[in-house]
Formats: sequence, C-alpha cells, structure tokens
Amino acid sequence: MNWLAHIFLSEKNIDFQIGNYLADPLKGRVWEGASISLQKGMRIHKLIDSYTDSHILFKSSKERLGKKGLLKAVVVDLTYDYLLTKNWQNFSNISKELFLNEFYKQAMSNLPTLPLNAQTYLKRLIEFDLLNKYNSLEDLYKTFERVDKRISKRLLLRDKTINYFNIVSTNIENLEKDFLEFFPQLCNTVRENVDKSKLSHWKI
Repeated sequence: MNWLAHIFLSEKNIDFQIGNYLADPLKGRVWEGASISLQKGMRIHKLIDSYTDSHILFKSSKERLGKKGLLKAVVVDLTYDYLLTKNWQNFSNISKELFLNEFYKQAMSNLPTLPLNAQTYLKRLIEFDLLNKYNSLEDLYKTFERVDKRISKRLLLRDKTINYFNIVSTNIENLEKDFLEFFPQLCNTVRENVDKSKLSHWKI
C-alpha cells in the first residue's frame, strides 16, 4: 500500500498518521522524544507492509503484471492507492477532500515538533498535494513518471514503473477485483492492532 492508504489506515490522530507516513522515508527510525502515537503509527506501517506483501491477492495482482519485473510491487502499491481513491466512498465516512484537508492542516501545525529531515518529507507531501494524485488513470500515469525520477539510474536500466502502465490499464478491472477483496481484509487486520474508537472515519 502507498501513502494514501497508510494515512487512511491510521487512528484519527495526527501523530499516528504522520508516523504511519514517515515510517517509509525514514525507514522506520524513530527519534528521541517522538510521541507514543507517532511510534505506534510507524509500527502499524510495518504491519501493513508485511501483511500486504505476503497476501495471496496482492501476489495475484503482481502476477497480472507479468512473470518478471523488479518494480511490480511498487506498481501495485501505487495502483491500489488509485483504486482506494476510486472506491473511497465504500470505505470512508467522510469525503476524501475533507479527510485530506484535515490531515494537511493538522500536519502543517505539527511540523515544528519534528526533526528537520522529517519536516522535509512531510512538507513535500503537503506542498505537492501528493495524496491527491490518484483521481484518474492519467494521474496514475503521471505518478509512475514521478516515481521513475526518484529511482536510481542503475535500477532504471533494468526496470521502470512507467513500463507497466499499459498492462495496468488493460487489467484494471481485475486489479480492482483483487483490491476490493483484499482491502477489507487488511482493514480488519489493522483494526485488531489499533484503538478501534479512533477509527471514526472508517465505514467498514
């Protein structure tokens, strides 16, 4: 799962949400003085990734992209954020616009409490509205392009996310079936490991 899903799959607590996001760019490293909620968010990030990577439906989605490929998991992660956006009303009690506006506003207020490297990652997420880049397949294509710009030149010689766009587009209905079966199961797993009273934004 990518960033939108990670923040959605969080307790409605800004420190928890920030931790769930920062666990990726900071590779799960917590700094001295980080709040308990932020640390918990980082731990849930790891749980989400572990559960997702080992799930038969996620593996099925990767198989739909071909037999070989170094970036298939990344492509499916990004595509699942597109599919979460498309099906947002099935999973959330509040609109995506309101959810993101609340998150961005609270995250901006919390920036001064974070180390400089964490601030840099979070500022970029907010300033470029990166959680709102999955509203269409055209947006997904642009996301693949952005991701390829961050990949090392050495890896790009072997694989690119943009190379998967046509097969993703062709198989989007089957990928959506995988996602719609998988995501509620992931939600149930997360629910068992967080404070259920802080999931008021969840519909399922």
